[in-house]
Amino acid sequence: MAELTGRRGGYSRGKGGSMHMFSIEKQFFGGNGIVGAQVSLGTGLAFANRYRKNDNVCLTYFGDGAANQGQVYESFNMAQLWKLPVVYIIENNRYAMGTSVSRSSAQTDFSRRGVSFGIPGEKVDGMDVRAVKAAGDKAVAWCRAGKGPYILEMETYRYRGHSMSDPAKYRSKDEVQKMRNEHDPIEQVRARLLEKGWATEDDLKKFDAEVREIVNNAAEFATNDPEPDASELWTDIVK
Repeated sequence: MAELTGRRGGYSRGKGGSMHMFSIEKQFFGGNGIVGAQVSLGTGLAFANRYRKNDNVCLTYFGDGAANQGQVYESFNMAQLWKLPVVYIIENNRYAMGTSVSRSSAQTDFSRRGVSFGIPGEKVDGMDVRAVKAAGDKAVAWCRAGKGPYILEMETYRYRGHSMSDPAKYRSKDEVQKMRNEHDPIEQVRARLLEKGWATEDDLKKFDAEVREIVNNAAEFATNDPEPDASELWTDIVK
């Protein structure tokens, strides 16, 4: 939260924002201002892990829009050629920044994007936490066994526009509401917990209150944390 608000306590000391947030400590190498650039970066990290023989697997996330970038396929080729431990996770929310996949992608089954390279892939219900966990475990085990990269197409959805300036007029309100009603991941878990008797309404209210407190504390910290000193402009600069 502090990084998003440009504060000194942020992971990138307030200089990265949402586009360039990273944390070496957390092994999180962030986003990128260039569409699809994180795929090349993730592949390079996987190469470093293989070289160091540390058993780490790089999880590289990108969307259905970024999946059409050329560097993605260069990365696929290298990853399979060198059997790199990388899981490519394609978050298919159907609209990229604002264009339906049916209008922008010749192959809309993103789990098959690695076929020509011999990279296995599978579709996953990205709105079901159980399916995501199972698929992630399987893909990581594949990589750790030295079999090379793996592709997971997470079929998901975003309820709002890509950004504050996106009114999302390229889809109907009925479509969004139907997704909320029938596939919302949090509501699915909530209904399952109640149906199975694993939690009561009071339990869930307590969980909600705890989560809200965590979020509010983070927001409070980010709001009151000081902005970076002007001298910070000159740190971490490669000359």
